[in-house]
Amino acid sequence: MGRFALFAALLLSGNAFAAKWIGETRTEDGIDYQCKCYSDNACWPTNREWSSFNKTLNGALQLALPAAASCHYKFENYTFNTYDAAKCAEVTKKIGNGMEGGDEQWLTDHPIAQLWPFMTNNTCPLTKDPSTPCTRGFMGHYVVLATKIEHVKAGVDFAREHNLRLIVRNTGHDFIFKDVKFVKKYTGPGDWRGTAVTVGAGIQGRELYRHAFAQSPKQVVVGGECPTVGWAGGYIQGGGHGPLSGIYGMGADNVLSFDAVTAEGKYVTANAKENPDLFWALKGGGPSSFAIVTSVTAKTFPEVPTAGVTININSTHTNDTALFNKGVHIFNNQSNHLSNLGIFVYFEMGPGPGRLHIAPIVGPNMNLTQLQAATQPLFTELDAAKVPYDTHFRAFPTFFEFYMDMFEDEPPSPNAIVGGRLFTQRDMAEHSQAISDALVTAALTGINVGHVVNPGHGAPKVDNAIHPAWRNASSFVITNVLMSGTEPWSERKEKEAFNTNVVGKAMREAGPYGASYVNEGDLYEPEWQEAYWGDNYPRLLEVRRKWDPKGIFFAMTTPGTESWSVVDYGRKLCRKVE
Repeated sequence: MGRFALFAALLLSGNAFAAKWIGETRTEDGIDYQCKCYSDNACWPTNREWSSFNKTLNGALQLALPAAASCHYKFENYTFNTYDAAKCAEVTKKIGNGMEGGDEQWLTDHPIAQLWPFMTNNTCPLTKDPSTPCTRGFMGHYVVLATKIEHVKAGVDFAREHNLRLIVRNTGHDFIFKDVKFVKKYTGPGDWRGTAVTVGAGIQGRELYRHAFAQSPKQVVVGGECPTVGWAGGYIQGGGHGPLSGIYGMGADNVLSFDAVTAEGKYVTANAKENPDLFWALKGGGPSSFAIVTSVTAKTFPEVPTAGVTININSTHTNDTALFNKGVHIFNNQSNHLSNLGIFVYFEMGPGPGRLHIAPIVGPNMNLTQLQAATQPLFTELDAAKVPYDTHFRAFPTFFEFYMDMFEDEPPSPNAIVGGRLFTQRDMAEHSQAISDALVTAALTGINVGHVVNPGHGAPKVDNAIHPAWRNASSFVITNVLMSGTEPWSERKEKEAFNTNVVGKAMREAGPYGASYVNEGDLYEPEWQEAYWGDNYPRLLEVRRKWDPKGIFFAMTTPGTESWSVVDYGRKLCRKVE
């Protein structure tokens, strides 16, 4: 097997319910907590224990250095010099500024770098002054560069035994768990007997599309829009929507089997026959929650011709705000029609007023004539309302060729607070104007990234943990409240509250029958159990308690994390003492 980017940043994650707590106890805002073990605690592993652990890993344990450390003389209180002018210049180019530049692949190949440095608290930023401080922020102390599943098990065991937080990262560099094997006929448990692929956890979306396209005959898989998303990790475990969801369902709908390492350090297979409860939960029940997935087997399908169209309505066409907003509503009001034809639409609004960028509308298994007919009602309404726009149609013999040509890569390193809402067919039928108004308002303080998609059209009924609202979906929109990345903690918390209680509230009120999506949602979503999981939550909670009773894994707003909070300015994971 190739290498895997477990990249377990070991901070904490251990025996949450032991009779004697191993770790810090603290009180914050009147609440008593038992925390995981950190470097300022007596329970932190000794240098000898870290050294012994590294020997177990055959030298795969590394100090976790932020990507921009080479632009600073010092990293925290370590005595070695981290500054390297040449490396700093390279890193500056690779990270970018959030709006342009940057290299997503380089960042995902790095052991701990993030596409969104804002989520690490930006405590080691790019700088032209190397004397400025560089600290780890929310990142881990050490990272396991796992090259085999035994390393994954060792990381889980060490974290559990020492009550350390365990952070799992599934994308990887070079051949890091990037094994891919296609079969003409799947013969494993379940009813599927068509083509399938087994994918290592280090594979990213565009890689998998390319591998499928290279088969004879050519194949497609359900994947996402972003090329660097780790396909077998959070994408699948959160549900996984994408350009082909309208004809084949969600990514998790197509999974046939998982190989994984559990919280107890056991190697397991989960499918329709073996460990079916874990199999059900891993299919959309939440990332970093039930086990560490090392490989996934999923259905593949024959390549399909695909047509697409881009549409722009912006200030180059009109500065009339009312006319622009009318165009937004006309487009939004077509969501049910388009999604019920199996069409997928990717669009952006903002930053600020007067920008709607639809790029692209995807017609899988459609030729140019069919897509033109499907979108004609949209253009007819825009023309009748005298909304100006520009548009461009293209057709391709395969989805892969379409994807490579018409989807635009996004720059990494934005500073933003994320929210989102899934609007159902009923929401759109009854409240489309309110939804349009909420989208226009949200774009004033940030960027909306929207998706017109109905996985229920392609897979109307699947037994998995995905929120049932996805079976009747019309549109899913991610909101982003833009930040500079240098705000003090108090201002950050104010913006988070604005995102939840103003932007998010308007979206929830506009779509009362909808839901939220854990992979692209608000970390402070109210009543998140219902918003992210719906009626599936009680069963998910039961599975979580069975497979991870000690709380080894953690991700906010995932099943079984009600008693856990990130405190001390986001630095420590602690359990409330009941």
